[in-house]
Parts: sequence; C-alpha cells; structure tokens
Amino acid sequence: MGWIAAIEDYERFLRLEKSLSVNSVAAYRRDVQLLREFADEKLGKEPESLTSDDLLLFLEHIRELGLNHRSRARILSGVKGFFKYLMLEEAIDVDPSQQVEGPKMSRKLPEVLSVEEIDLMEASFDLSKPEGQRNKAIIETLYSCGLRVSELINLRITDLNFEQGFIRVVGKGDKERLIPIGKKAIKEINLYMPDRNSLPRIEKTSENILFLNRRGKGLTRVMVFTIVKNAARDAGVKKEISPHTLRHSFATHLVEGGADIRIVQEMLGHESILTTEIYTHLDRQYLRDTIMKFHPRRSK
Repeated sequence: MGWIAAIEDYERFLRLEKSLSVNSVAAYRRDVQLLREFADEKLGKEPESLTSDDLLLFLEHIRELGLNHRSRARILSGVKGFFKYLMLEEAIDVDPSQQVEGPKMSRKLPEVLSVEEIDLMEASFDLSKPEGQRNKAIIETLYSCGLRVSELINLRITDLNFEQGFIRVVGKGDKERLIPIGKKAIKEINLYMPDRNSLPRIEKTSENILFLNRRGKGLTRVMVFTIVKNAARDAGVKKEISPHTLRHSFATHLVEGGADIRIVQEMLGHESILTTEIYTHLDRQYLRDTIMKFHPRRSK
C-alpha cells in the first residue's frame, strides 16, 4: 500500500466515515506522520511490514525526543487507530500495535471549584461595565451546563430554549446534544441580552452568536480563558484553573450529588464512558476527604 496512499486513505476515512473535525483529523495525521518518518529513516519499511518490535522501537524513539508520558500515549493511540484502519481495509493480516502497551500514566485529578468559589468569581465582576454582566453569564453558563470553551463561543441564540429549559449544543465531531439549563443561568443570560442587543454594531456572521465582544464579533477561546482566570484572581481563588475547570466542577458536583455516571456522560458529550469515569475517582476522593475530616477515628 505504501505510506502516502495509506495516510491519505486513513485521513479520508476519518473525515468522511468517522466524521471527525478538521483539528482531530490533523492530529491523527501528525501521529502517523511521526511513525512514517521513523520507519523511513530508521527501518526502511512500509506500513504493512511493521512489527510489534518496530513499534516498541518507535516508542523509545519518541521518548528520546523528550515527549512526556501523556504525549507519547496520545501518539500511540493515533498509531493504533491507523493500524485498526489498515486491518479494516484488509491491507494487513495482523495488527502489530495490538500487543503494544503505552507508557504508564499517573492520572492527575483535575482541580474542582466549590459552589462558593464559583459564586465569588461571579461576584467579582463590575456590573457597571458593559462586559460585566456578559462575563458573569459566561461563568454561570460554563458551570451550569458543563460546556467546553468551543461549545460556549459557538452557542447561538437560536440554540436557547428557555421555555423548555434546554440548550442545544454542537460538540466534538459536530455531534448535537440537548443540555438542561438552570434558572440561574437563564437569569444571567437574560440580564446580559439588553447589553448585547445595544452594541453599536454586530457583524453579520455573528448576528446569531450569543456571547459577543464590544466590536460585535464572537469571542475567541483566549478571551474566555482570560475572563475565567481574571475572575479567579479577583475572587481570591488560589487554584490553577481554566474554563475547563468549570466543566470539571459541573460533572463532579453531579456525581457527588448522586447522578448516574451515564447521565453525566450524556451531559458532557463523552463518546466513551471511560472518559467520564474519572469523576467516579473524584467522588471517591471527596468521600475519603470527608471521612478524614469528620470521622471521630480519623486521627487514631
């Protein structure tokens, strides 16, 4: 089959058959391209000739490049997907990646904000400024709905169904999901709308976008990061946080409250339940901390 044809066909498969986003396809292509460069320079082999031993050498090669555990694990995942595709196309008879294990990773639990800390962040905004209420609504929407940054900045006015208490979100791979939205988030968005609608000018391409900057354009990811980090600083929150921390907090608080993990998976838009299961780990840590804090035998 050869590297050029194999990579091009794999990219087409990811785009058309798997309906992955442009960024995801590019990431998978980069992973396989790294393998190709190694195979060309060090082994002189085409993809159908590679063995498990070759892949182990490749893993050692990218370790020597200085890539961390997480990056190496992600690259191996991309390579495994490539060989699964070659098996599907019957270009190879044996998957050489099947027996190759990735680097062992210690799973770092993400930071989680308390409800009180989120309230302090929202209270930190100066509502006399044009962007104050917008930023407060952004924090509340990220937390109340567990949105990714990309989902927040692409949220449209026509995606809001406040009467039914839902918003429509387009997530990874252009997959749609409906998320319940609480009264607090609805209130903050409704308070923001007069400021949004009184902007001097709104770009035609952004007329349906909910959260806008003062020039009438949609917000960038960087701008949302800045809003969240500044709010944490002004509220005196010492944790290292990002917009994703509000999504983690949304999921963790659901699990702590007794929500079924599959419901949380649906709310977050995770394709695999394995991705959502980190919140069961968080919940166990929460339970342990609670016992250690309040149980009379904690110090014995």
